[in-house]
Amino acid sequence: MPIESASCASARQAKQKRKSHSLSIRRTNSSEQERAGLQRDMLEGQDSKLPSAVRNTLLELFGQIEREFENLYIENLELRREVDTLNERLAGEGQTIDGAELSKGQLKTKASHSTSQLSQKLKTTYKASTSKIVSSFKTTTSRAICQLVKEYVGHRDGIWDVSVAKTQPVVLGTASADHTALLWSIETGKCLVKYVGHVGSVNSIKFHPTEQVALTASGDQTAHIWRYIVQLPTPQPTADCNQVSGEDEVECSDKDEPDGDGDGSSDCPTVRAPLTSLKSHQGVVIAADWLVGGKQAVTASWDRTANLYDVETSELVHSLTGHDQELTHCCTHPTQRLVVTSSRDTTFRLWDFRDPSIHSVNVFQGHTDTVTSAVFTVGDNVVSGSDDRTVKVWDLKNMRSPIATIRTDSAVNRINVCVGQRIIALPHDNRQVRLFDMSGVRLARLPRSNRQGHRRMVCCSAWCEDHPICNLFTCGFDRQAIGWNINIPALLQEK
Repeated sequence: MPIESASCASARQAKQKRKSHSLSIRRTNSSEQERAGLQRDMLEGQDSKLPSAVRNTLLELFGQIEREFENLYIENLELRREVDTLNERLAGEGQTIDGAELSKGQLKTKASHSTSQLSQKLKTTYKASTSKIVSSFKTTTSRAICQLVKEYVGHRDGIWDVSVAKTQPVVLGTASADHTALLWSIETGKCLVKYVGHVGSVNSIKFHPTEQVALTASGDQTAHIWRYIVQLPTPQPTADCNQVSGEDEVECSDKDEPDGDGDGSSDCPTVRAPLTSLKSHQGVVIAADWLVGGKQAVTASWDRTANLYDVETSELVHSLTGHDQELTHCCTHPTQRLVVTSSRDTTFRLWDFRDPSIHSVNVFQGHTDTVTSAVFTVGDNVVSGSDDRTVKVWDLKNMRSPIATIRTDSAVNRINVCVGQRIIALPHDNRQVRLFDMSGVRLARLPRSNRQGHRRMVCCSAWCEDHPICNLFTCGFDRQAIGWNINIPALLQEK
């Protein structure tokens, strides 16, 4: 039959072409070996600061790369010929097919597979070679010990912010997308006060430096100042948690998320109205903080401005304009009249109110994506975190470049710095919480094993240096806040 004979002929022709190409590949490989030898001989005569062993290794790697790409090119040529042969046969049988699209699809599949194999091979080789070099510069240090102490469960939606009171009694505050802010007993995990004055998501909570007063920012375009009165319950004995090193973990499933039906805040006292409402923004108020002394407050909004208010009169003192996109956070200096605001425009700005007659502003440009937060540390340093997966430490006296850069594998949310021990807590989109020192050295990663840790995105962190049990708190989209005991060895503190 004519069709069968044509098929046999085309099969024999393809087989012969594969044989010829196989021979050409062998010839190419042998010629490449000779070429690599000539290149090595040429380079030996040139001046180079690299050791001969390193140079030889580089030459071998580059030779492998070139051979892989040549083989890929030859395979693509063979595929094109086979596609053309198939199209000719189908056309002879009265069928039509878009040969260009078929060729493109097959070539793309084959090329992506071969390229991925080459990429993985190069990554493995590069990682194995560089890890030996990098490890020679690292000194061995004791790991920080991270222990989960208490979980605070009671919100019906994700928790955006967590904060610790600066006055006695020391309580924990959480701000949630369920339109409420809750105050907790750190020791027992019991809800003490529930604030329900907002009609939108509560995005931020900060405590007054000297009084039992809280400041909350909300999606209802307002910030509220409200008073609370708490009496701490008698602590109950809790089960001991096993100490887990910050580097060891087992992944937890989202199915382990706490049950949202149980509301631990239903029986606690409720505050329904604020003392003062700050209402000058035209968009979501994403964050708020007290200036030193507590007589003024600053708010940050999605209307691209930050506002400075007089607390007693609720009057707008200054409107801080200049950001090109929505603001994401604001923070005040603990001892000076300084404010830092961060924005989606990839910058953060430092506002100086120390001189009543001069209100200067400095712009920091070092990130390539949204700056999610910027916070003050001891002295003249600011630490900024971003969706570009980096955290940068800045010297306020030199804004041109950061003095340290921390690179991570996930977007960084609201960071917090432990002033006494100079440790940065980094909450991530990928549910991780990592600890670094101010020079960028990684100290620990909070555990997520044995049902410990967050099971969804971690939004915020807050240090409480004076508490004897819990000195770090985190919160996230899993509707819970967690109290941790972080034990930093003396060797790490000295570094």
